[in-house]
Amino acid sequence: MTAAQADLHVDRPTPADGAALWRIARDSKVLDLNSSYSYLLWCRDFAATSAVAREAGGEPVGFVTGYVRPDSPHTLLVWQVAVDETHRGRGLAAALLDGLAARTVAEHGVTTVETTITPGNTASERLFTAFAERHGARLEREVLFEAEQFPDGPHDPEVLYRIGPLTP
Repeated sequence: MTAAQADLHVDRPTPADGAALWRIARDSKVLDLNSSYSYLLWCRDFAATSAVAREAGGEPVGFVTGYVRPDSPHTLLVWQVAVDETHRGRGLAAALLDGLAARTVAEHGVTTVETTITPGNTASERLFTAFAERHGARLEREVLFEAEQFPDGPHDPEVLYRIGPLTP
């Protein structure tokens, strides 16, 4: 963590964090907002592959949610990354992603990080491109889901970013 992040603590989320993660995702205005229930479950069932940044008082101000893919046990799929507006611009998303990657490499043998990004989401494109560069890993991109595959109205395609190999 940088000096600008020194007042923050990163750890695993708990179900008590679910409401705050839902609020941060909602307020981002760029993430697909899942139900509040899904954030509660995520904080319970996928805490080992997710991370939350907390202020000194314990309130979450940023998070990364992810899971190890069942059919690819060395791949961490990063589902969402979000930082509260008051903490943006400090490199917190990168620090959360780096910390989660280091933890899952050590604890789960992860060698690859995947995520999907809609075209034009410049912040996410930069975050994951810089992550690959920092880790000296290849970055491959391909369309995972075409726009017409989404049944619930207009949706941009989702581009899969595959980054690896990661090393301990």
